[in-house]
Parts: sequence; C-alpha cells; structure tokens
Amino acid sequence: MAYLVPSEFVTKMVDAGESKIFMAPRDTLIRAYMAGAILALAAVFAVSINVQTGQPIVGAILFPVGFCMLYLLGFDLLTGVFVLTPLAWIDKRPGVTWQGVLKNWGLVFVGNFAGAFTVAALMAIVFTFGFSTEPNAVGKAIGVIGENRTLGYAKYGAAGMLTLFVRGMLCNWMVSTGVVGAMISTTVSGKVIAMWMPIMLFFYMTFEHSVVNMFLFPSGLMLGGHFSILDYMIWNEIPTVLGNLIGGLSFTGLTLYATHLKTAPRRVAA
Repeated sequence: MAYLVPSEFVTKMVDAGESKIFMAPRDTLIRAYMAGAILALAAVFAVSINVQTGQPIVGAILFPVGFCMLYLLGFDLLTGVFVLTPLAWIDKRPGVTWQGVLKNWGLVFVGNFAGAFTVAALMAIVFTFGFSTEPNAVGKAIGVIGENRTLGYAKYGAAGMLTLFVRGMLCNWMVSTGVVGAMISTTVSGKVIAMWMPIMLFFYMTFEHSVVNMFLFPSGLMLGGHFSILDYMIWNEIPTVLGNLIGGLSFTGLTLYATHLKTAPRRVAA
C-alpha cells in the first residue's frame, strides 16, 4: 500500500517536527484542541462498548478510530509532538531551538486539555441528563476508572509511582509508533492499518496516555469519582506525561532516527 522505506518516513518525521515548531500559536492551539476532543470522544466510545458488551477487547479494537481520524485531519497530540519536535532540534534544523520545542509542547498540552475537558463536560451532561440524575452505567464506570488509576497507584507509594511511570513509557512507545504509522504509507488505507495496530495494543493493555487521561479524570470528578484534583495531578497526569515523553522519544524517535537517518558506518567486508 505505497509503503515508504524507513529512511523516507524518518525524514518525514523530522520535517513534521520542524513544521510544528514554526507553526503559528493559534493554529497549534486549534489543532491540539481538536485532537484532544476527538480522542476523548473515542475514549467515551470505547468505555461505552466495554460496559455494554463486557468485553474490553472489543473496545480496544474499535478505540483507534479516533486516533486515525485526528491524524488524518492533521491534528496534534502531546504524545506525538514529544517524539517529532526534538528530532528537528537533534537534526540541527535552522532556527530550531529547545525554547521552540518547549513552547510547542506547552501549547499542545493546553490545547489537548481544553479539548478533552470540553468533551468531559459535554458527556457529563449526557450521562446525567444535565446533572439532574445519577450518572448512567457508562458514567459510573468512568468514575471508577478515575479512582482506580489514582488512588489505586497511591496505595502502593513509590512502587505505585514507578508502575504509573512505566505504564506511561510503554503507552507512548506504542502511541508514537502509531504516529509514525501515519507517515509509513501514502494511501489512506495504508496509514489507517499502520496506525490501528499499536493503538489497539496500548488501549487493551491499559497503559497510561496523558491526553486520554485529560478526559477520563476530569470527567470522573464530574461524575462523582471519589478522588481529588490533587490526586489526579500527582498520581496520574504528571508522572504519565513524563513517562510518555521518555518512552516515546527513547523507544521510537531516537531509535528510528539513529538507525535510519544517522546510521553508523557500514562494516567493510574483509
């Protein structure tokens, strides 16, 4: 399906990182807002499927529809720019600075959170008939997710924090592989297939994705979850963001860049 070889799609990764750094702040925020909103809707979709069928694998198989939609539309997730923009700096692209990379991360974080929070508020209204009733089954399930993935880590102390961080690393290893998948092919079907596989894996394994959590936890708080904003930030969002950064950049961005763009000298045959 019009497959690009690694040296070609890694060059596209660096080009994409450079273009995102120099994008107008307004465009960065709008694209990030829409990415957060679409991914949040996909999370609602998957949780609804899990509740209705009792089969988490079905939700995992279908969740990637949101990821594919947002990347085909050219929107940006924090987990993606964590991998792409540093490559432009490492490649010494003209005018690319660490300040520019950090600015891009900050704008995308704000946009993703705003989009995810908007959907959290809208779906809380749907789940409770405008806060006039108890949450429905899906709303209650989201509240339980928020408790399990904050207080559930906190009760293990440092070991819980380490587990959370590692789950964040593993998550963006797969998610950033999905981001790369959007560049592997020049056809829509090829892009979708390449994106679908790693996203399905991460969701079924319940790894920690910072943008999905920007929906799940504010939504859980609105729907009566028994945890606090501080619990959410300390025992999920901050460690997840750091894990996503380290995992995606280390396992995906730097490995592909080092072995397909800045390759080591070939061994000369004796």
